Amino acid sequence: MTDTFRLLLGTILCLFRARRSLLLENLAFRQQLAALKRRRPRPRLTVFDKLFWVFARKYWSGWKQALIVVNPETVVRWHRLGFALYWRVISKARRVVGRKRISKEVRDLIFRMAAENPTWGAPRIHGELLMLGFEVSERTISRWMKRVPRDPERAKRWLAFLRNHREAIAAMDFFTVPTVRFSVLYCFFVISHDRRQILHFNVTKHPTSLWIVQQLREAFPFESAPRFLIFDRDGKYGVEVPRGTMGRKLPP
Repeated sequence: MTDTFRLLLGTILCLFRARRSLLLENLAFRQQLAALKRRRPRPRLTVFDKLFWVFARKYWSGWKQALIVVNPETVVRWHRLGFALYWRVISKARRVVGRKRISKEVRDLIFRMAAENPTWGAPRIHGELLMLGFEVSERTISRWMKRVPRDPERAKRWLAFLRNHREAIAAMDFFTVPTVRFSVLYCFFVISHDRRQILHFNVTKHPTSLWIVQQLREAFPFESAPRFLIFDRDGKYGVEVPRGTMGRKLPP
């Protein structure tokens, strides 16, 4: 009685099932039956069987319900192994990708020009190389300029300057703080070099060169400015800040 009820229920469900899903399920069962009919103690799945289930996973949403021979996780592992094998083969293909690598002679020329002329930038070196007959893009030159070997003597001289004049050196800079309303606050600070003491700080949403000059007046009132002031080439300083530091006898 129970078997008859199950058969009747299965027949009713098949009537309402989509024909495409039914055909795919029959195909999946036939493939598994073909694998089980192989005369071995344990059916060994071939490459064709693995490819079949990989494609079934990709194009059929109900593939897990019809899978009996192996676990669904095994099919996922087959797919990942095939993906890794595909990209391994692609990466081993010896094809020339991108621009041709510049020669060692050109690299040495870039390093030499940058070392002997510290004020030269990539446009100037690019023009010099063009006059010498080397066709190299300006972007390539700027990328190789970052790898120029640094002069150790120059670093030692700068370190000696900092140690000898640390009581007379101050530095200023900015850092940003994001707010809850997705805006940005610019935090300005002035620090003393000898004891790492914060001399002055302030916050603004719109930093300008005139605002920075005013902050320097507040940081160093009554001729209390140090002998040297260190700051970077930020565009916010403009020309007013260097002029203001020179007017207050602060060599930048």
